[in-house]
Formats: sequence, structure tokens, C-alpha cells
Amino acid sequence: MKRYYVKTYKGRIEYFDILEEAGDEYKIRFTRINDGNEKTVESSISKDLFTVCLTTGYIYETENVSSVA
Repeated sequence: MKRYYVKTYKGRIEYFDILEEAGDEYKIRFTRINDGNEKTVESSISKDLFTVCLTTGYIYETENVSSVA
């Protein structure tokens, strides 16, 4: 599973894991940690938007994450 961090302001952490590829989009699990509170939702992102975000540096890939069973 690949994990991508989102550039954000100090004190806040945002990242998402790509769960699967589905046509012209990716199914993702998005996590936001702010002031000790964590919120996780499952959503999708179009491949075009994903590519733009990666190219501009708004998101960046981290090491592979192994899923916990």
C-alpha cells in the first residue's frame, strides 16, 4: 500500500493510503490529525487531480506501508 502526505500547516498531519485503483480514480483512506484528534474517512480522488497534486508537490509519497490484519 502506498502512503502520501499532504502539505499542510504546522501542528496538523494529513495523509492518505491508496486502497485500490478503480477506473479513472483511486479509492483512498484519508487521515487528518489535528490537535491530538484523528479523523479517518474513505473517499476517492481522480487520477488527474492526483497527478496534478503529485507534480506540484502538494502531496508526496512516503515509504510503503504494510497493512495490519
